[in-house]
Amino acid sequence: MILPRQAVATSAAGPAPAQPFRLAAGGLVDRTATLDFTFDGRRYTGHPGDTLASALLANGVRLVGRSFKYHRPRGILSSGPEEPNALVELRSGARREPNTRATMAELFAGLEARSQNRWPSLRFDLMGVNQLVAPILAAGFYYKTFMWPAAFWETVYEPLIRRAAGLGRAAGEPDPDHYEKATLHCDVLVTGAGPAGLMAALAAARAGARVVLCEEDVRLGGRLLAERRTLDGLPAPDWLRGVEAELRAMPDCRILTRTTVFGAFDGACGAVERVSDHLATPPEFQPRQRLWRIVAGRQVLAAGSIERPLVFGGNDRPGIMLAGAVRSYLNRFGVAAGRRAVVFTNNDDAACTVADLAAAGVAVAALVDMRREVSPEIRRIAEAAGASLLTDAAVTRVRGRTALRGVEVTDGAGRRHALDCDLLAMSGGWSPSLHLASHHGGKAAWNEARATFLPPEQLPPGMAVAGAANGDLLLAECLAAGARAGAAAAQATGFRPAPPATPSVDGESTASAPFWWVRGGRGKAFVDFQNDVGVEDVALANREGFRSVEHLKRYTTLGMATDQGKTSNANGVALLAELSGRTIAGTGTTTFRPPYTPVAIGALAGHHRGKAFRPVRRTPTHDWAAEQGAVFVEAGPWLRAQYFPRPGESDWLETVTREARTVREAVGLCDVTTLGKIDIQGPDAATFLERVYINTWKALPVGRARYGVMLREDGMVMDDGTTARLAEDRFVMTTTTVNAVRVSQHLEFCHQWLWPELDVQMISVTEQWAQIAVAGPRSRAVLERVVDAPFDIGNDAFPHMACAALTVCGGIKARLFRLSFSGEMAYEIAVPARFGDALARRLMEAGAPFGITPYGTEALGVLRIEKGHVAGNELTGQTTAADLGLGRMMSRKKDFIGRAMAQRPGLTDPARPVLVGLRPVDRAARLRGGAHLLPRGAESTAAHDQGYLTSVAFSPALGHWIGLGLLVRGRERMGEIVRAHDPVRGGDLEVEVVPPVFVDPEGARLHV
Repeated sequence: MILPRQAVATSAAGPAPAQPFRLAAGGLVDRTATLDFTFDGRRYTGHPGDTLASALLANGVRLVGRSFKYHRPRGILSSGPEEPNALVELRSGARREPNTRATMAELFAGLEARSQNRWPSLRFDLMGVNQLVAPILAAGFYYKTFMWPAAFWETVYEPLIRRAAGLGRAAGEPDPDHYEKATLHCDVLVTGAGPAGLMAALAAARAGARVVLCEEDVRLGGRLLAERRTLDGLPAPDWLRGVEAELRAMPDCRILTRTTVFGAFDGACGAVERVSDHLATPPEFQPRQRLWRIVAGRQVLAAGSIERPLVFGGNDRPGIMLAGAVRSYLNRFGVAAGRRAVVFTNNDDAACTVADLAAAGVAVAALVDMRREVSPEIRRIAEAAGASLLTDAAVTRVRGRTALRGVEVTDGAGRRHALDCDLLAMSGGWSPSLHLASHHGGKAAWNEARATFLPPEQLPPGMAVAGAANGDLLLAECLAAGARAGAAAAQATGFRPAPPATPSVDGESTASAPFWWVRGGRGKAFVDFQNDVGVEDVALANREGFRSVEHLKRYTTLGMATDQGKTSNANGVALLAELSGRTIAGTGTTTFRPPYTPVAIGALAGHHRGKAFRPVRRTPTHDWAAEQGAVFVEAGPWLRAQYFPRPGESDWLETVTREARTVREAVGLCDVTTLGKIDIQGPDAATFLERVYINTWKALPVGRARYGVMLREDGMVMDDGTTARLAEDRFVMTTTTVNAVRVSQHLEFCHQWLWPELDVQMISVTEQWAQIAVAGPRSRAVLERVVDAPFDIGNDAFPHMACAALTVCGGIKARLFRLSFSGEMAYEIAVPARFGDALARRLMEAGAPFGITPYGTEALGVLRIEKGHVAGNELTGQTTAADLGLGRMMSRKKDFIGRAMAQRPGLTDPARPVLVGLRPVDRAARLRGGAHLLPRGAESTAAHDQGYLTSVAFSPALGHWIGLGLLVRGRERMGEIVRAHDPVRGGDLEVEVVPPVFVDPEGARLHV
């Protein structure tokens, strides 16, 4: 029985009121514990097991929000994820979360909830004035209203629209919680733990398959939690406990509650587990939510069905609810949604609501059925409940403003019946929850016999649909279909299942007569509650030519927003079909896209925010470099040593000059692990390289390396680097640090889409190998102390551009490359990453007698500029191989990516800027990168711009500043004096155009 006391709202400071609409017994909540919570600053109580919605109803709170456009009073409509009305803000401060469905928010101690889309208060909302001007706010009004005068758009219209748009308020502060991502593999994924899903999981798990069962609720059972049913003679809760215990005892069955599968994607499903949403704050080291990528051999979709509202005047009044939701609150939560009810329906299922209300002690004034004839069982239920049975009748008027006070019913003879009530339970039938089945483009198909849309024939690969999601509404049908689907899924993944015997159940009827719209009623009849789309809006769209359901959706916003039309799509399509004179099947339905329910951006991002948005990657020698006093710099995703200052050095330039000079005169050590490294193998590996590089590769001998240049399809240089041939069918490619990922993606694209017939495989091994450059005239002497005998690294045995696999330091596997980015004799030695730190220390020890010094990226840049080597400053995506002086590398005997486009007149124009060297006429002057190159005497305007300085450095070898640049017709202008104009930093000096190689232009030092 219902407790007699009425709800009285109190301030947060006062005592919490009793729960006047909580039944004295029944439900699945824990009545031994009480939870305090607040709604709009008022304090209430509930129990563990409640949702916010059930707790509000238990306290007599009917008004929970305002509608989006008209700010009409709205109450709780449903009990599940389809809820369009009861959207609230939870928590406060940085954890404030808007647009949370009260029906899905688990109650916890101290929960703070606020209504939204109202001002100054929920009961007195000034924006409710929009109801008075509803005729001018019809569908598409924003397309027609704000066109004139044009000057008002930015100053008046746009600010007003932005201020009115949206529902809840974002926190405005950084989210303090953490989110995780994880991947889960299984044989069978079952989505939904209602009767069909449980039987599917049982069948597959008993066969030995690895099963993952996802349920968005905190409990397993689906609609069984809301119904008074018996299975094998047991009450539904007892039967559910037995099934859950069996599943949890199976080692290969994983149950994920509070987990919504929101999308079916290529090769996997996406799911969000609400790990800590039911807590005020997540425990330490526990995420708020976890995003699962679930890879399954087979899927069984058992997501149940969604009850349809009825469309009649005033159908959005607080106190009007779905009949199935009324049963949910009665049987699961022990809450009566009202004291005196009317049930309005077109189907037999709603009669269960009459029986359950009567059993709970709620007075039922009438059962209003649209059908002329109903079964004797329906008449018996109405009589037993003491309810009037009105057939061939419909609700045509409702009374009350912020809460329902009564309804007016008109029967087939035109007689009107005034009924007092504070609860109207309505049911227009059930629609399968088939969204996931349509995520691969399949269109739902209308079934006239069942008066509903059913899953498409074109299902996502490996998916089967069972139970109410497939239109089987009888409990016996759901149980049998789930068992068959689970057994079939297990068999398809290699197991031999025996479908479990389905439990016996009590009888039921789901007979219905489709009915979409009550004509002649008073008040606005809503089709989409969340977007305030009424019958007249659909009619207007039809009159104005928006007769495609996709056009209807966008013109009226029907089916948009957080509920994605779960309660409105079927009614909207049926109404449009009727108005346009078509069948529902001919009208079709809109496209269902992921996500099925809203997904927090935090869950999608996971840990990728702040510094973790692009995690800093440290080289294997990072700790050693820090001990050497290195100053670090971010280089792409890596943290690299920029330079190594010593006591007494005045600034970074003095340090870098010392490091570069030591490399030229003795020997230096630099970690180059960050260069991209891609292992390419297969019989067609050389052919593959021929097609992605501009130069030839098939003739490259084993044990040799070659410099290569790669173009984009538009003919511009993408990247450069060296590639070494370790065996006939194996190459190791190096890329620039910044372009490592881009090149890897490019190679995969070329293989998978352009030349899938080539027998070649590739993988990035950048992180697997630590690589250290040892450069300078004494570099061989240092390495001879590290490389294991009997390997010979002398000039004859191991010349420039040689490569080999060997061992170092007494048996450590290594690769040695004789490569030089500095222009000096140099080597790069690679060892497994775990040995990188030890190798650096050993090289420093071996090089001590030769004056070895570590050098960083700044000295590396100085050395490469002195030698005229291009790098990221020149590889801008706007330069061609010819621009960079590499045009002669482009083979004329083969095809390669970018070859045809590189021949475009614009890219072969002799007037294009090309790579040159530049040095100041006044040798004491300092060059600045980015300075524009202008003719002497020309006005400093863009019209006279002929290029710019791409890279500059102080050259220890020459004793003055030098630079590389791109200059119009640069190769024809050697010796010419031009101006380097720097308008940002106020510089303007004369520079001489010279060849880009400043040190050892003959390259003799490479071969000593």
